[in-house]
Amino acid sequence: MSAPTQRPKVTEREARQVAEAARERDWRKPSFAKELFLGRFRLDLVHPHPLPAAEDVRRGEAFLAVLREFCETRIDGARIEREARIPDETIAGLKELGALGMKIDPAYGGLGLTQLYYNRALALVGSASPAVGALLSAHQSIGVPQPLKLFGTQEQKDAFLPRLARTDLSAFLLTEPDVGSDPARLATTAVPDGDAYVLDGVKLWTTNGVVADLLVVMARVPASEGHRGGITAFVVEADAPGITVEHRNAFMGLRGLENGVTRFHGVRVPASHRIGPEGAGLKIALTTLNTGRLSLPAACAGAAKWCLKIAREWSGEREQWGRPIGRHEAVSTKISFIAATAFALEAVVDLASQMADEDRNDIRIEAALAKLYGSEKAWLIADELVQIRGGRGYETADSLAARGERAVPAEQLLRDLRINRIFEGSTEIMHLLIAREAVDAHLSVAGDLIDPEKSLADKAKAGARAGGFYARWLPQLVTGAGQLPGSYGEFGALAGHLRYVERTSRKLARSTFYAMSRWQGRMELKQAFLGRIVDIGAELFAMSAACVRAELLRTTSDHGPEAQQLADVFCHQARLRVDELFTRLWSNTDDLDRRVSDGVLADRYTWLEAGIVDPSGKGPWIADATPGPTTEQNVHRRIP
Repeated sequence: MSAPTQRPKVTEREARQVAEAARERDWRKPSFAKELFLGRFRLDLVHPHPLPAAEDVRRGEAFLAVLREFCETRIDGARIEREARIPDETIAGLKELGALGMKIDPAYGGLGLTQLYYNRALALVGSASPAVGALLSAHQSIGVPQPLKLFGTQEQKDAFLPRLARTDLSAFLLTEPDVGSDPARLATTAVPDGDAYVLDGVKLWTTNGVVADLLVVMARVPASEGHRGGITAFVVEADAPGITVEHRNAFMGLRGLENGVTRFHGVRVPASHRIGPEGAGLKIALTTLNTGRLSLPAACAGAAKWCLKIAREWSGEREQWGRPIGRHEAVSTKISFIAATAFALEAVVDLASQMADEDRNDIRIEAALAKLYGSEKAWLIADELVQIRGGRGYETADSLAARGERAVPAEQLLRDLRINRIFEGSTEIMHLLIAREAVDAHLSVAGDLIDPEKSLADKAKAGARAGGFYARWLPQLVTGAGQLPGSYGEFGALAGHLRYVERTSRKLARSTFYAMSRWQGRMELKQAFLGRIVDIGAELFAMSAACVRAELLRTTSDHGPEAQQLADVFCHQARLRVDELFTRLWSNTDDLDRRVSDGVLADRYTWLEAGIVDPSGKGPWIADATPGPTTEQNVHRRIP
């Protein structure tokens, strides 16, 4: 039996340094969300709502029309759920349609859709089958096309993008059996050997990996003479000798997801297939996700729209105590939440997408907030739909159809959406990532003050910088447009909500500053507090997007009054959530929770576990991922 994998030994500080080195540090463009966290409500960055060019609209709408017909006639979501795989003919049809190249430039055979229409396409496909939506998203949002578009050489683009636009599926391989959001411990290696690298290691949860033709692989290059080393990105042919897909994973939801475990043993990759320089892999991955994350909230927005449709139709049809259930307040409050939040989710995605297309703003925080907010709220919406449907919400679509009722897959959607709170950065990781960006301005001027490794001279310089920054910044948090009754008057009935956002953004900035002054270097340990700070910012961003979208629809659509009503009720609901979050910043059970958790981990409460049996068996918590030749059959399948 082989020895367990030797993971790189890293301290907590070293792990943070790796993550810090990978993040994009410069802010060359304005950021609405960054300013929001600093207490500056820059409505001018999002209003008037940016709009796509006429030609982009024409091409986008034309493709959506063709894609809708494909979804209605050639995607069988129920079959994918039953068979737990996407049929080859469905994937082949997507290739014929050009759907693999939605975001690839027409010069390489792609459709060249904007981010806005790409996301609308994903929402449409995801409503037909979330598994098919995930396949297209993984291929284009985080797979080979996006990093090549941002960091690839012209030779790489010429070689790979035409294939990716029409025939070849791609996958992104970062996670390992013992490495998730802490890439400092990455164990897959890429050892230089002449004009190539030799890859060895095991990758877990490789979405699309079971059917992919091309892979983006993150591997650690050892430092040596002529090689700076570090985590590096490579384009790898999926059928290269030494690659084995050892297992196709099965999940709670997304049963058609082509996700597996991939082993690399002595895999030779030409140096010309390296993306960017050695050591730039994590930066490439994070930069790719800046806009790539928008595909997930797009799917969430689509799911919310479907939930609204089913809730409306069912609640008008089903009667209890002499009237439709939707007329009972216990249900009508749920319907209102679904409708208002569906409006806000679409507003957030469309605004962030159009901002990405315009490229005037840095949207790294906006995209992260959209992912966080969309995944959390869509899950709640689906849960409320199941509750509204009652026993039928818990029953499978096949069972409903078998006894003569409409095959509504509400329970499936609940299972399918659950992964979005984990995919592409769990909610907990997103809280920390966004919090880090939100306090970047503070750390830039005062970070050395709380760094125990900095010298007294460095701290003195930091103190001088901080003094100048805070002397200018703090007075700005005292008063603002949100305290003037006539502010944002062009928004009519929604003006009061925007005044609330302005006032609350300053309150949020003051709370963040107070917490940093109070906890200083221990701030990074206050993860529950930081999570609430981020959640407040997410609500304020969603309120802003909803109001701006409602104002756009007031002037361009026949549904202006209804849009204003939806935005109004959403903002009222969001304000209640924000007020509760502010209360919980300082009145909470965080310290008590930590003590109890420590006690659980110290086995002080094992007596509480008496009276049960554990059906999970005796296997290891984490599978051995020692590099070496495979002992498993290759389950990779090529789509003809």
